[in-house]
Amino acid sequence: MPASRQPSAAPARLPSDPRFWRSPVRGVRFTSVLGLVLLGGITVLFVTGLLSYAAYNPDLAAVNDKTPEKGLLGFYLFAWPTGPHWLYRLTQGVHVTLGIVLVPVLLAKLWSVIPRLFALPPARSVGRALERVSLLLLVGGALFQFATGLLNIQLEYLFPGSFYVLHFYGAWVFMGAFVAHVVLRLPRTVRVLRHGVAPGERDELAAPAPAGATVSRRGALAVVGAGSLLLLVTSVGRSFDGTWRRVALLTPRGGAEPGSGPNGFQINKTARKAGIVTADTGERWRLTLAGPAGELRLSRAQLLALEQHTAALPIACVEGWSTADQLWRGVRLRDLAALAGYGDGPPPAVLVESLQVSGPFRSVALRDNQVADPRSLLALTVGGAALSLDHGFPARVIVPAAPGVMNTKWVARMTFGDPR
Repeated sequence: MPASRQPSAAPARLPSDPRFWRSPVRGVRFTSVLGLVLLGGITVLFVTGLLSYAAYNPDLAAVNDKTPEKGLLGFYLFAWPTGPHWLYRLTQGVHVTLGIVLVPVLLAKLWSVIPRLFALPPARSVGRALERVSLLLLVGGALFQFATGLLNIQLEYLFPGSFYVLHFYGAWVFMGAFVAHVVLRLPRTVRVLRHGVAPGERDELAAPAPAGATVSRRGALAVVGAGSLLLLVTSVGRSFDGTWRRVALLTPRGGAEPGSGPNGFQINKTARKAGIVTADTGERWRLTLAGPAGELRLSRAQLLALEQHTAALPIACVEGWSTADQLWRGVRLRDLAALAGYGDGPPPAVLVESLQVSGPFRSVALRDNQVADPRSLLALTVGGAALSLDHGFPARVIVPAAPGVMNTKWVARMTFGDPR
């Protein structure tokens, strides 16, 4: 009589059972490599994000500050400089492009540690409990920050509130969990990368009953790297012109292309979207200057009759795209400050108001160093041609190293003095 076969073990049905996770790729060394990449990348993202927030000069005036309840979180703020003129183009380009490039690494890292999210019991010690809490905050914070960031750069405002508020506070919550997680895990990560898993030490991420291998761990890392490289090629062109911009498939494609000619460079907000009509910018338009000399109203023709200056400056936006230097021509802001009554000393800050009737940056305040810079203009032309309506006709502000939204379009009023 043949020997009876022992019944095979029942397949694992719940994620809390380690046998549920069968990929042979998972392991602490694989996760450690991804973690080290994210450690460097997320640190750069956080620093460049803080710099982006500082570039708005939120401590200058309430109109610039989208997170007025930040308290101690604004401890690092400083007067944003005007040089080099490509500073914001660089910092925000790195911030957004790196964020896109890290998406495959982040997803691979989350996939590699997902069994630990379901492990039971939730905590065997205080240290394990803290690690579990930091891991949950880390995963949730990472998904939230990357999701809101990717939606913002595609101009899809689907989040329940202001992007600036959500992304700013989300970054601090995420970084708190990130730092706690690094403190808890970095020693083991370094040890595993240097020496591997020690003999007799359990690899808690490795599958206890792995399925057959379809790709090696090095091959999996190569796939992640290839995904990041593909995203780099299809996104980095947002910060360049020419061929690179044409292959930047991740550049927002929601609106019409700006066309060619002097005004043929990227636009985020068109005049139509801002509610600007030709009647607002025609012969009746006047720029109002306010200061110690009272109020002065100037037509476009009168502005063109003032001394004109030229500056080669880019447009760089929070969404990560930027243009090459455009040749702007118009009246220096410091000369307008002199007309407003500040001719005897250094020019002060200025509150700039747009014809746009609503929106978070229809009014912005510029610091005194921005007004004083000789490259800061109330631009009337670009590339030798009058501004198009979408680019701010009849007049717009252009300031070196400032975020795009600080370069107010369709300017209606400029009030020189303390903007608080």
